Amino acid sequence: MNKEFDLQAYLTRGVEQVVTDAIKATLKDPKEGAFMLRFAAASRAASKKRMAAEERGEHIPSYLIASITSQCNLHCAGCYSRCNHATVDETPVAQLSTEVWTRIFDEADEMGISFVLLAGGEPTLRRDVIEAAGKKQNILFPILTNGTFLNERYFELFDRCRNLIPIMSIEGEREVTDARRGKGIYDRLIANMDEFHRRGLIFGASVTVTTENLHEVSSDAFLQKLSDRGCKAVIFVEFVPVTEESRELAPGEAEREILRSEIARLRAEHPEMVYISFPGDEKDSGGCVAAGRGFFHINSHGGAEPCPFSPYSDINVRDTSLRKAMNSGLFRALRDNGHLLEDYVGGCVLYEKRELVEQLLRESAGA
Repeated sequence: MNKEFDLQAYLTRGVEQVVTDAIKATLKDPKEGAFMLRFAAASRAASKKRMAAEERGEHIPSYLIASITSQCNLHCAGCYSRCNHATVDETPVAQLSTEVWTRIFDEADEMGISFVLLAGGEPTLRRDVIEAAGKKQNILFPILTNGTFLNERYFELFDRCRNLIPIMSIEGEREVTDARRGKGIYDRLIANMDEFHRRGLIFGASVTVTTENLHEVSSDAFLQKLSDRGCKAVIFVEFVPVTEESRELAPGEAEREILRSEIARLRAEHPEMVYISFPGDEKDSGGCVAAGRGFFHINSHGGAEPCPFSPYSDINVRDTSLRKAMNSGLFRALRDNGHLLEDYVGGCVLYEKRELVEQLLRESAGA
């Protein structure tokens, strides 16, 4: 690892930039703007906690990804989670309770974690957990949702708890979205966006970027449609090839460079929305920021994993603290031995190196 690279300072600047961009994006909405200003103060306090921990020799990530359920109602083409058997149709047994998730959110707040991305499965199936998250006003909770369960009760919850930010998954225009997610999904998403806009509620969009939709989803025409409906953030996620047949859909270095260039342009020319690229924004971070460098993942059963694309765990937050989970044997091996800095083909270095991760997991279990 490059010892001259200050990861904590980089991540702190990244958090501050996201908050600053979000404030700019909400200036026309007094209620939303007021919340973002309060969150900005909480974010600065969290940054001080992380910097103080760094001085003590402890690295605290800025972000956490929490898959609060394994259940999902859709069967999206090429879904990495279903291919890894991490997502199922029925309600899984032994999922973490509301009480455990609440304890995790409390620990995250105490440690100085500013962002907790709620994922799944389909996270809106766990309204109990989302309501608990809404009470933790020092943390911003983006909710990565397919949008099919959003209803009046959710709209009212989002109005009360402005720290809950729905991020709806869309693949481009109607044809490509419905081809991947199912007939009628695009129209449902657009209807949701119009309702959010009518109510003055902030929301974002998540786009899985492939070699087929790259130009469409980064175009001014597509993004302007989102902006006109009130979208305030777009997360670009590179497609991860979970089968050999889908490998051709994974962006290569040429496509990544196009996406990086387009995002830089969009950030300069269209500040009304926040643009985040995963893992594209890691290019300046000295390598992959999974396994606790910048974030880590907790699955619906409590397993602490390097990231959602690398579903391996040697510790469970049901039985231990968030702080101890962050420093598991597997995470330390990945961070300390330079494995997060290696080159990769698809959207995740740890997925590309999964045989190595499995070996490290065995070594950690035998330690």
